Amino acid sequence: MKWGQQAGAFDETFEGSGDVRPHYRTALQILQGFSADEIERRERLQKLSLLNQGITFTVYGEKDGIDRIFPFDFVPRIIPAAEWRRIEAGLVQRITTLGLFLLDIYGEQKCLKDGVLPAELVYSRKEYKRELLGVIPPRKIFTHIVGTDIIRDDAGRYLVLEDNCRCPSGVSYVLENRNLMARVFPELFGPYPVRPIKDYPNLLLDALLHAAPRTAESPAAVVLSPGIHNSAFFEHSFLAREMGTTLVEGRDLVVEDNHVFMRTTRGRQRVDVVYRRIDEDFLDPLVFRRDSLLGVPGLLNAYRQGNVAIANAPGSGVADDKAVYAFMPQLIKYYLGEDARLGQVPTYLGFRREDFTFMREHAAELVIKTTGDSGGYNMLMGPFATREEIDAYVARMRKDPTNYIAQPLVELSTHPTYVDGRFEPRRIDLRPFILYGDTVRVLPGGLTRVALRRGSYVVNSSQGGGSKDTWVLAPRRGG
Repeated sequence: MKWGQQAGAFDETFEGSGDVRPHYRTALQILQGFSADEIERRERLQKLSLLNQGITFTVYGEKDGIDRIFPFDFVPRIIPAAEWRRIEAGLVQRITTLGLFLLDIYGEQKCLKDGVLPAELVYSRKEYKRELLGVIPPRKIFTHIVGTDIIRDDAGRYLVLEDNCRCPSGVSYVLENRNLMARVFPELFGPYPVRPIKDYPNLLLDALLHAAPRTAESPAAVVLSPGIHNSAFFEHSFLAREMGTTLVEGRDLVVEDNHVFMRTTRGRQRVDVVYRRIDEDFLDPLVFRRDSLLGVPGLLNAYRQGNVAIANAPGSGVADDKAVYAFMPQLIKYYLGEDARLGQVPTYLGFRREDFTFMREHAAELVIKTTGDSGGYNMLMGPFATREEIDAYVARMRKDPTNYIAQPLVELSTHPTYVDGRFEPRRIDLRPFILYGDTVRVLPGGLTRVALRRGSYVVNSSQGGGSKDTWVLAPRRGG
């Protein structure tokens, strides 16, 4: 059985000499013990299981059906305990800072007055909601659930690529990947002290209920979904079921006297926490988009009055804006007096005139993104684009320079992946999930996304990516 390597990339499994890294030796030995026919049989079983359980996602614009199976690769990504401790500490620091930043810019705005980042940059972000200035959510928590995307460069350094502070998705696949691995390749688990992740739904519910305004009574939480045609509907229904809460759409909720109620067969029931999985622009047609049929009229008034918590809080999206991302090291220093524990990718801002000139002149060498989009959409991969594609993209940039950032192309780390009957290196990233309740908790693992197309840097499922089970190893005794 051959295991290829990608020139110029950091290989998660193999050292530069070609030797297997110590924490992967046993897993690879076990996999090498399977015949090709046995691996094919188990992969077929794996795909059948995904189909039967409805573990799917939606690719918008496709004509061949709504749902697709989320591709899963069975070679697990393994992270040693010492590495995870560094990642976890950096994530706790980062999410703590994001919370303080949001509390500040919707409150006293000290960071703007002190010039930590330009006020006009924040005010120009469409994710900054002026309607909510001075509105502080219950427990002063804006980001109850965060998914932070982490990559590893050619030197093996972990770098934050972006934070997802609005409606981060993917945790259902994390949990289902683990279940699938345990069913299809149970032999791999025996030698490894893999940290469990099954408690995530309970921890999520605890974090949501921690924000409930009613503490003396038994609070109720709901999961607010746009409905079955949303790309992450599988996850919405999965989390509602696992938490034991109700999955609702906007039409199921009603606001009376600035309190939120859910329509049920037993009459109206008070709702204290709305875990919203819809974009905030569609959340309340009385405040944001008037044409929204997905939201709840009056929901923002109930929120302003402190009668309901919304997770994540409306307006929190400004914290994951890609232009604000560039200032995270300064914000960490400003709020916590610490240096950033996790590095990040150097970023050019279209907001700055000199940066924008550089972006235009060097577009063929850069990865250029719009500041508020995700999922790999509206992005230019300069080194792989044609001159016509570059010229067309730069022409769009000129119309609104502040809406763009650029970064050098980072050579993502690679991991052995089973593709078309062979094990080949494919580029990966990692999305850990962080919960902010009575304390900050990081799920030990996360969604390892893999670019299944040969040569691709784009790991998003909407762009042809898949996922792996992520194993965080427990520390050895005394370690």
